[in-house]
Amino acid sequence: MPAKLLICVLLVIEIYPLFWLLSTSLKSTQEFLNTPFWSLPRSLDFQNYADAWTLGRIGTSLQNSLTVTIPSVVLILLLGAAAGFALEVMVWKGRNWVLLAILGGIMVPVQMILLPLFTIYFKIGLTNTLWPLVLTYVGHGLPLTTFLMAAYFRGVPRELFESATLDGAGILRSFWTVGLPLVRNGLLTVALLMFFSTYNDLLIALTFITAKDRSTVQVGLLNFQGEYGTVLYGPLFAGICMTVLGTLVVYLLLSRQIMQGLAGGALKG
Repeated sequence: MPAKLLICVLLVIEIYPLFWLLSTSLKSTQEFLNTPFWSLPRSLDFQNYADAWTLGRIGTSLQNSLTVTIPSVVLILLLGAAAGFALEVMVWKGRNWVLLAILGGIMVPVQMILLPLFTIYFKIGLTNTLWPLVLTYVGHGLPLTTFLMAAYFRGVPRELFESATLDGAGILRSFWTVGLPLVRNGLLTVALLMFFSTYNDLLIALTFITAKDRSTVQVGLLNFQGEYGTVLYGPLFAGICMTVLGTLVVYLLLSRQIMQGLAGGALKG
């Protein structure tokens, strides 16, 4: 009985914030301010979603986020998998030192590199474009991706690569046809981790993007302000619901693969 009660409490803790977010998105701003936060909406104000789409430019922000996130994740996976393969499967002098240097990138807080990067992007004319976001996300995500992919390649039997070499396969063919298919769970796990990290970023996007037509989803949610800077709570929560829904569905559909990939990486590390 105590175990079932604990599970029920955990379910309430996990599910109630989502329910509260949805119910609040259907309240007017006045109702949100004048009623208890746990109360249900008196009427369903779907106009909040229309205002979020028009006033907050959620559609444009979503397009910008996907335009930045998808290329970033693809480049991170491609470069990180190739680096992990080179560091773990290939044998060459100094690879341990290179891996150590790459792992050092994980320890660098992103806040420390924003100002130097902004100066560089400003001098070469990339500010207020989406390119600084892609470049920064790729550079920031590569160290962790390389470390994880090296751990997944460590669990692949070396005999498979040796057999491929005896059959005449070169390094690139062994990487594409032998290595990548065997670590596909790891690739999916890393892809989702990098997708959520990039899609939900606010600090980097807010630093390099000031134009509203270039803002990503998280920056776009800051635009829900009325006269004198008052926050439009109804449209704000409606915009949050629209941005959360897509990532929540993706996670629920692929949660089993994520758990398998994380467990595999832990065992192979």
